[in-house]
Amino acid sequence: MPPSADVARSRQFVRSAVLPAAPPRLRDAAQGDAADEALVAGKAQAAVVGSDLVSFATHVDPQWRQDLINCSLFAQLWAKAEVADPTRIFDWYDSYFGALQQLGWMVQDQGFAVYVETSQNFSAHEAILKVAAGLLMPSASALALVATTLDALASMDQDSPFMTLFSRESQQASAARFQISLAEQSADGGLTVALMAFGLEAKSTLTQVLFFKSLASQATLRHCSGKVSINTPLLEALRPDLSEQLKEHARSFVRKLPAKLLKPAA
Repeated sequence: MPPSADVARSRQFVRSAVLPAAPPRLRDAAQGDAADEALVAGKAQAAVVGSDLVSFATHVDPQWRQDLINCSLFAQLWAKAEVADPTRIFDWYDSYFGALQQLGWMVQDQGFAVYVETSQNFSAHEAILKVAAGLLMPSASALALVATTLDALASMDQDSPFMTLFSRESQQASAARFQISLAEQSADGGLTVALMAFGLEAKSTLTQVLFFKSLASQATLRHCSGKVSINTPLLEALRPDLSEQLKEHARSFVRKLPAKLLKPAA
């Protein structure tokens, strides 16, 4: 167990947080307010959590899947409360990473590097996959899961509740910030998250930020990525408090992707 002082400090942080009010849940025009699929063991799953696209490898326990979704959402809401100006991308990330650390995420490097495009044209989708490859290889299955999750979103209509949610939380005019996360669980029960954070600034209005294309000279992408280990005893201790804080927010900020759109990781 983590020291009691650490648990008490993090618990107070979660309990005292004043989070932004939850907007109405996005509705699917075709299906109404459809229920999300349950989190289950034994298959790859993914969810849009605000501006974070979170994927889970097949062996991650359902309760940990929910805990990591809650961590991502809480950290985003905390950062939004601390940094209201959406153009202050990297101030927002300072608050976001700080919140994750309070929740037991052992985030080390928080520096952002400029993504260098070697061609004349910039594609956000291709840039994300190159950053992911650098972080996840030689695990072909992990990279494949990130790719299929992106493909699942690419297959959706721009007005789908998934894309509407992600766009609402990630982009503002010509600036955007978004995250790509992949959770894996080891045989001894330990959790790691491959965390990729992006800040995109362009000279034109952003649309479909994950699939935005422009001349390379017209867009600047910065990224921060690393493997993050999770203090699972601390996170477990915080579980009830996180759930209580987010009970009014989850339905407005979390949409689980339909399993039929995700192929099993190779």
